[in-house]
Amino acid sequence: MSKPDLNLLITLDVLLAEGSVARAARRLRLSPSAMSRALARLREATGDPLLVRAGRGLVPTPRAIELRERVRHLVENGEAVLRPAETLDLAQLAQTFTLRTSDGFVENFGPGLIARVTREAPRVRVHFLQKWDRESTALRDGTVDLETGVLGKSMGPEVRTQALFRDRFMGVVRNDHPLCRGRITPARYAAGKHILVSRRGQDHGPIDEALRPLRLGREIVTTVSGFSTALALARASDLIASVPERHTGNLRAGMWSFPLPIPVPEITVSLLWHPRLDADPAHRWLRGCVRDICSKELAD
Repeated sequence: MSKPDLNLLITLDVLLAEGSVARAARRLRLSPSAMSRALARLREATGDPLLVRAGRGLVPTPRAIELRERVRHLVENGEAVLRPAETLDLAQLAQTFTLRTSDGFVENFGPGLIARVTREAPRVRVHFLQKWDRESTALRDGTVDLETGVLGKSMGPEVRTQALFRDRFMGVVRNDHPLCRGRITPARYAAGKHILVSRRGQDHGPIDEALRPLRLGREIVTTVSGFSTALALARASDLIASVPERHTGNLRAGMWSFPLPIPVPEITVSLLWHPRLDADPAHRWLRGCVRDICSKELAD
């Protein structure tokens, strides 16, 4: 069996990016006929037409769509291998990194991260972006450099992950709330009026699943999209917020927190990034900063 011509990967990458034989030929500085021959070789090698005519243009086949990201990664990795190694000069590094995360993460870990980044790389800026879902599209298209959060089913399989810390849910009420006095039983906890945190507007969560075997249910008075909003409401009312302990440490200051009287599975907060940035020196440095700050804050 003959070995495939790996030069065709570059041609395939440009063809799938441009969606046009003529534009791909101009980009690679080839004649249209040479590019057409290259496309024919690619079709033979992959056993798929890759680009088919639709009206006056070409559209990718399902196989081409499947290959597009994989080929892009292969070409980028190949270029990185053949590129001279760079020494990262943090003092001269001028870059803005976008970190998509929750308000609670920014509140608890943001100050330490900004201080660390400013001290080591004064020309670097960190842009925090609110996280509304668990989709990995922003990581794939490069609009986001890093994310933090709990892994979801919608997360792309190619996304790199590293656990930052484990967290458990706590009940939180305002000071002088009736739950501040006496033992909190599952029935007493469930009997209160609750705030449900759900980005998707669902009407139940893991806590409700834990109450169900006890034939107990919470009265959900309102649903919000974030833990900081839930705590703000609980601080000014008789409502009960149930939030991750470590993720909301600073946000719960001045409030009364208590362990949930039912076993609820812990969550793992992870760091997420796209594999194309694995070997990037600046990105590796930033990932290390986030990991170190989370470890330091939790140790403190």
